Amino acid sequence: MALRVPKAELTGFTGAMIKWMGRRMFGEVPEPAEVMWHHPRLVRTFMRFGGKVEGWDAADATLKSFAQMAVAAQVGCGWCLDLGYFKARNDELDLAKASQVPRWRESDVFTPLERDVMEYAEAMTNTPPTVTDELSARLLDRLGPAAMVELTAHIAFSNLSTRTNVALGIESQGFSSACEVPLAARPAASGAAAP
Repeated sequence: MALRVPKAELTGFTGAMIKWMGRRMFGEVPEPAEVMWHHPRLVRTFMRFGGKVEGWDAADATLKSFAQMAVAAQVGCGWCLDLGYFKARNDELDLAKASQVPRWRESDVFTPLERDVMEYAEAMTNTPPTVTDELSARLLDRLGPAAMVELTAHIAFSNLSTRTNVALGIESQGFSSACEVPLAARPAASGAAAP
C-alpha cells in the first residue's frame, strides 16, 4: 500500500526535535509524524496526548502493551504492531509473548488475565464494540476500577492511532527487525490482515 498523503518536511523547532528524537530512538524519523506534519498542531497534540497516555500507571504496563498490540493486529496497523514489538524489547517485556499477540487465541503462552485483556481490546475495537458485562466484570474484579478505566482509555487511544495510520496508508518501518522479534502472523480465519 502506498501512502495516501505524501510526507511533509519536518520544519521548525518541533520538527527538528521530532527528527532528532526519532533518529535517536528508532534510527529514523517515524513516518506517521512526517505524513501528519501537514498539520503540525495536530502532531503536537498527538505527541502530548500520547506522552500523557504513556505516563499513566494504574494498569500494568505489560497488559497495556499486549492490549495495544492486539488492537494493532486486529485493525491491521503494521506500523503500530511493529512499534509495539520494538517497545516490548526496550521495556524488557517477554518477547516470546509479545511475538504471539497477533495469534493470542491459538497460543498457549498467555495467562488467563492476559487473554481477557486482549479479548477486551479486540471487543472494544470491533464495530460496533462487543464488550460483554461478563468480561468487564472479570477484568474489574482482577484489575480494580482505576486500572480498568485506564486500560479502557489506553485501548481507545490505541484505536485512534492505529486507525489513523491505516487510513493514511502508513505501514511498518521495520522497527521489529532491528530488535529481532519474530513477528507472528495473525491467523487468516480471524478476518484481520497479517502485519
